[in-house]
Amino acid sequence: MVSVLLAERLLPGLKHFAPMDAAALKRYPILGKIGIFPVEMATARGGAQFLRTCQAILASGGVVWITPQGRFADSRERPLGFKPGLGALAARSPGVPIVPLAIEYTFWDERLPEALLRFGAPVLLADGMSTDAASERLEGVLVATMDELKLAAMARDAGAFRVLLRGGRGTGGVYGMGRWVRGLFMRRRVGLDHTERREASDGREQS
Repeated sequence: MVSVLLAERLLPGLKHFAPMDAAALKRYPILGKIGIFPVEMATARGGAQFLRTCQAILASGGVVWITPQGRFADSRERPLGFKPGLGALAARSPGVPIVPLAIEYTFWDERLPEALLRFGAPVLLADGMSTDAASERLEGVLVATMDELKLAAMARDAGAFRVLLRGGRGTGGVYGMGRWVRGLFMRRRVGLDHTERREASDGREQS
């Protein structure tokens, strides 16, 4: 869903696709309507299918979103352990820009986590690079991008990020309702944010 949001906000004029484990996609067939295509995991046939589909998408001018580990993984995990699919595709697609994207779901001050994203610089691989060399290069640039995002997340500075989608703030449940009722009886507005908010010098609200 993060890629769907980014596709809509940043690259609305292009067609977007993403591979997904064929067995998992059967449980969520509606995802096929937004460009998710099935891939057999851990089989030679699935690998060949992945390459053919992705090359056809790129040749048509489309965008492919790939999770190179092929699984859910902790952002602190090192080495990342790329599956060979991305490296094989990159080695067969010289000159096609590959953009690393790091994602963290981090709790700051609110009851719901922040989805923090950072793009790295586009990578253009030279013709004739092997699958292993391509994987190593791409894993290196993604690790660098992830480390940069980690430092930004630790700084907890919302001003360092561009907000694409803003969720709800404040406490929920009985505690949040209690604060709201108290403010109602006291006839004053009670902010439900965990941290005090102030007006910045440029007129923007900050927390």
